[in-house]
Amino acid sequence: MKAAIAIAEAGLVPDFITRQGIRMLLRSRLKNQANSDLADLVRQMSEGPLAVQTDSANDQHYEVPAGFFKLMLGQRLKYSCSLYEQESLPLDTAELAMLNLTADRAGLANGMDILELGCGWGSLTLHMAQRYPDSRIVAVSNSNSQREFIEARAREQGLTNIEVITTDINEFETTLTFDRVVSIEMFEHLRNYGRLFELTASWLKADGRLFFHIFCHRDSPYFFSNESDSDWMARHFFTGGTMPSWDLPLKFEEHLVLDDRWQVNGKHYALTCRDWLQNLDRLRSAVLQDLKTEDNPEPIKRQYHRWRMFVMACQELFAWNNGEEWFVGHYLMKLRPSEASPP
Repeated sequence: MKAAIAIAEAGLVPDFITRQGIRMLLRSRLKNQANSDLADLVRQMSEGPLAVQTDSANDQHYEVPAGFFKLMLGQRLKYSCSLYEQESLPLDTAELAMLNLTADRAGLANGMDILELGCGWGSLTLHMAQRYPDSRIVAVSNSNSQREFIEARAREQGLTNIEVITTDINEFETTLTFDRVVSIEMFEHLRNYGRLFELTASWLKADGRLFFHIFCHRDSPYFFSNESDSDWMARHFFTGGTMPSWDLPLKFEEHLVLDDRWQVNGKHYALTCRDWLQNLDRLRSAVLQDLKTEDNPEPIKRQYHRWRMFVMACQELFAWNNGEEWFVGHYLMKLRPSEASPP
């Protein structure tokens, strides 16, 4: 397995063979999940720090040069699932469609105080600031480069209702309360959901809501562990990560309770990855240039092929079983009545 991965990372394996290998690993994953212990995983996710190995996650994704993501992603740099009302839609259109759906399902309105956990390159942050100009938005990121990028774009667009805070989520504190707490594909980097929802409850106003968007498996959550040569994803892209299941958040309703939830078929994410891969291929020369950094000693072409393999792996995963095995979950949660207090 180690030798096969090394050959693929060198770009010497045709995509159709790489995809066959990915599907083989997915079949193995599904077989192993059948014997997983849900009660033990829930117990582990009720103790310890909010997130583990945050420095690794930061290095793997969030301190990669912004120029790289400008080439791979769409115009709004949405590093998460987009929404394709038609398969042929351009990535830019699909990004905006998901941002609008997110705002609608979160019940956002002008004048709200909004906290965003894990703001990435600011796709939702900037969208909210533009759409709701009288709202006050606090965005939290673990990355200095992301904060600088968002602040620069906000200045370019004349937006003054954004504050970006750079901190490890384990250390984030605030005495403010918010009408909405929103998060897009950040909870997959967290481990202690019990503590997460307890903290979020303390950040919400009495009638506030938490909205979060996660990718998930239909029934079997699992941790990304780096224990063997085949754990390539955990080693290079998702160290310390979690694959939630559709029902996993409902196991942690001590402080917040479900208000509503929606499924987004995994084919939307597969199409997102299709477009990311096309961008990596179409703009290969520019991508190679942007991957040149003093902070990453890996050969440039190996980095490039790893990113291609990562995007292909995500595409195959979300396309599995017609998009009904792994997909995106949208959740709206509110304070448990005993937690709510007068505003």
